[in-house]
Amino acid sequence: MGALPVYRWRLAPDGYATRRQLRAAGLRPGGQDVAAQLERPRRRRGPLTAYLYRVDLAKPVRPMTPAKWAALAKANAVRRICPECRRDAGYVIPPSLGMCSPCAFPDNAPEVASWNSSPHIAR
Repeated sequence: MGALPVYRWRLAPDGYATRRQLRAAGLRPGGQDVAAQLERPRRRRGPLTAYLYRVDLAKPVRPMTPAKWAALAKANAVRRICPECRRDAGYVIPPSLGMCSPCAFPDNAPEVASWNSSPHIAR
Protein backbone atom coordinates (compact mmCIF):
# COMPACT_ATOMS: atom_id res chain seq x y z
CA MET A 1 0.00 0.00 0.00
CA GLY A 2 1.35 3.41 -0.92
CA ALA A 3 1.43 6.46 1.26
CA LEU A 4 -1.79 8.39 1.72
CA PRO A 5 -2.04 11.90 0.30
CA VAL A 6 -2.03 14.44 3.14
CA TYR A 7 -3.96 17.71 2.85
CA ARG A 8 -3.90 20.70 5.13
CA TRP A 9 -6.99 21.79 7.04
CA ARG A 10 -9.77 23.06 4.71
CA LEU A 11 -7.68 22.40 1.60
CA ALA A 12 -8.88 18.93 0.64
CA PRO A 13 -10.16 18.67 -2.94
CA ASP A 14 -13.80 18.01 -3.74
CA GLY A 15 -14.82 14.38 -3.78
CA TYR A 16 -13.43 13.53 -0.33
CA ALA A 17 -15.35 13.53 2.95
CA THR A 18 -14.92 12.44 6.56
CA ARG A 19 -17.17 9.82 8.13
CA ARG A 20 -19.29 12.53 9.73
CA GLN A 21 -19.68 14.39 6.46
CA LEU A 22 -20.66 11.15 4.72
CA ARG A 23 -23.20 10.39 7.43
CA ALA A 24 -24.70 13.89 7.17
CA ALA A 25 -25.18 13.23 3.45
CA GLY A 26 -26.85 9.87 4.14
CA LEU A 27 -23.80 7.85 3.06
CA ARG A 28 -21.31 5.43 4.64
CA PRO A 29 -17.79 4.42 3.59
CA GLY A 30 -19.07 1.02 2.48
CA GLY A 31 -15.90 -0.98 3.08
CA GLN A 32 -13.53 1.28 1.16
CA ASP A 33 -10.09 2.03 2.56
CA VAL A 34 -9.05 5.47 3.72
CA ALA A 35 -8.30 7.52 0.59
CA ALA A 36 -6.53 10.54 2.10
CA GLN A 37 -5.64 12.24 5.33
CA LEU A 38 -6.43 15.72 6.56
CA GLU A 39 -4.16 17.44 9.09
CA ARG A 40 -4.91 20.48 11.19
CA PRO A 41 -1.77 21.98 12.71
CA ARG A 42 -1.74 22.86 16.41
CA ARG A 43 0.70 24.79 18.55
CA ARG A 44 2.88 22.83 20.93
CA ARG A 45 1.33 19.47 19.97
CA GLY A 46 1.07 17.16 17.01
CA PRO A 47 -1.50 17.89 14.32
CA LEU A 48 -5.10 16.72 14.52
CA THR A 49 -5.75 14.04 11.92
CA ALA A 50 -8.95 13.18 10.07
CA TYR A 51 -9.34 10.39 7.55
CA LEU A 52 -11.03 11.10 4.24
CA TYR A 53 -13.05 8.74 2.07
CA ARG A 54 -14.04 9.04 -1.57
CA VAL A 55 -17.63 10.21 -1.97
CA ASP A 56 -18.09 8.47 -5.33
CA LEU A 57 -17.35 5.06 -3.73
CA ALA A 58 -19.58 5.66 -0.69
CA LYS A 59 -22.77 3.66 -0.32
CA PRO A 60 -26.13 4.76 1.09
CA VAL A 61 -26.79 4.20 4.78
CA ARG A 62 -28.70 1.02 5.48
CA PRO A 63 -32.24 1.73 6.71
CA MET A 64 -33.24 0.69 10.22
CA THR A 65 -35.40 -2.43 10.28
CA PRO A 66 -38.19 -2.94 12.82
CA ALA A 67 -36.00 -5.50 14.62
CA LYS A 68 -33.16 -2.97 14.92
CA TRP A 69 -35.54 -0.32 16.26
CA ALA A 70 -36.85 -2.81 18.84
CA ALA A 71 -33.32 -3.82 19.90
CA LEU A 72 -32.30 -0.17 20.25
CA ALA A 73 -35.38 0.64 22.34
CA LYS A 74 -34.69 -2.35 24.59
CA ALA A 75 -31.03 -1.37 25.06
CA ASN A 76 -31.97 2.22 25.92
CA ALA A 77 -34.62 1.01 28.39
CA VAL A 78 -32.01 -1.10 30.20
CA ARG A 79 -29.75 1.94 30.57
CA ARG A 80 -32.54 3.70 32.50
CA ILE A 81 -32.94 1.00 35.20
CA CYS A 82 -30.98 1.62 38.40
CA PRO A 83 -29.01 -1.49 39.45
CA GLU A 84 -29.43 -0.58 43.15
CA CYS A 85 -33.17 0.10 43.53
CA ARG A 86 -34.26 -1.60 40.25
CA ARG A 87 -36.53 1.34 39.32
CA ASP A 88 -36.76 3.29 36.07
CA ALA A 89 -34.88 6.51 36.78
CA GLY A 90 -36.57 8.41 33.94
CA TYR A 91 -33.19 9.20 32.39
CA VAL A 92 -30.09 7.32 31.25
CA ILE A 93 -28.01 6.39 34.31
CA PRO A 94 -24.60 8.10 34.04
CA PRO A 95 -21.75 5.57 33.93
CA SER A 96 -19.74 7.75 36.31
CA LEU A 97 -22.33 7.15 39.06
CA GLY A 98 -23.47 3.66 38.11
CA MET A 99 -26.81 4.27 39.82
CA CYS A 100 -29.63 6.81 39.95
CA SER A 101 -29.14 10.09 41.80
CA PRO A 102 -31.27 9.17 44.87
CA CYS A 103 -29.21 5.99 45.35
CA ALA A 104 -25.90 7.76 44.74
CA PHE A 105 -26.71 10.70 47.03
CA PRO A 106 -29.14 9.42 49.70
CA ASP A 107 -28.65 12.54 51.87
CA ASN A 108 -30.08 14.77 49.12
CA ALA A 109 -32.95 12.44 48.21
CA PRO A 110 -36.49 13.63 48.97
CA GLU A 111 -38.66 11.56 51.28
CA VAL A 112 -39.95 8.38 49.72
CA ALA A 113 -42.83 9.11 47.31
CA SER A 114 -43.21 12.67 48.59
CA TRP A 115 -42.56 14.03 45.11
CA ASN A 116 -45.46 12.03 43.75
CA SER A 117 -48.05 12.63 46.44
CA SER A 118 -50.13 15.63 47.30
CA PRO A 119 -48.94 17.74 50.26
CA HIS A 120 -52.55 17.89 51.51
CA ILE A 121 -52.80 14.19 52.27
CA ALA A 122 -52.05 13.38 55.90
CA ARG A 123 -49.91 10.35 56.62
